[in-house]
Amino acid sequence: MKTRIAAFLQPQHANYSQIREAALKAEEMGVDVIYNWDHFYPLYKEDGTQWAEGERREGKHFECWTMLASWAEATKSVDIGPLVTCNSYRNPELLADMARTVDHISNGRVILGIGSGWFEQDYEEYGYEFGTAIWRLKELEKSLERIVKRMKKLDPQPVRKIPILIGGGGEKVTLKLVAKYADIWHGFATKTEERSGVETVAHKNNVLNNWCEEIGRDPNEIQRSIGVDINRVDLADQLVEAGATELTLAVNGPYADIEKLIPWLEWRDK
Repeated sequence: MKTRIAAFLQPQHANYSQIREAALKAEEMGVDVIYNWDHFYPLYKEDGTQWAEGERREGKHFECWTMLASWAEATKSVDIGPLVTCNSYRNPELLADMARTVDHISNGRVILGIGSGWFEQDYEEYGYEFGTAIWRLKELEKSLERIVKRMKKLDPQPVRKIPILIGGGGEKVTLKLVAKYADIWHGFATKTEERSGVETVAHKNNVLNNWCEEIGRDPNEIQRSIGVDINRVDLADQLVEAGATELTLAVNGPYADIEKLIPWLEWRDK
């Protein structure tokens, strides 16, 4: 099976017409998946660099799931989804219904990406309780159980069993939730003092496999989506060897770098 290539279109610093055009361009280029994210403010500056710690983030931005509904109509074949929905922002039953609706609009192409949330400015500005990291993880676990139950009750049912993607690399809680609930795990090829980015992926994959063994699940049922620097196509083979089944490349709005996806698609199609 070919490794999937995903375009992660960061919906910031752009007009919606630019975002839509980028999604259509990514599909035309041949990507397998197009993701957006679930925030209310930009995470990076317009040039892609980070804000200083404590600096307020401002700029053009659009909401995640209404955008996905538009992509569902505009695109024809690619999978679409959020990388990732913040669990705190929507009632879990409502989120299940939203995902089911977009699944029908897209004729069975939506992925329900979800995580516990982390961006405090979003929480403060929109009036959500931020709490602690462990509290948000516990809330995520409760929500996943409710989402699974609600999906079974919806009429009509989804076009396909909607894949659940869980984002995050926490080894004690998050990866255990992945083993229990997810069809796809998303992590990053993050370099640390102890490990290279490829070694990090291999390590997290092993942790996830161990959780699967502990709860009695076949680890091969879970796809592994890995975020990697779009300029590092030289790492593609190593990441696959480390367990990646999907490679996710971020393109910052307004998407001048989208042509950088081409070497990844050429690598996939060899």
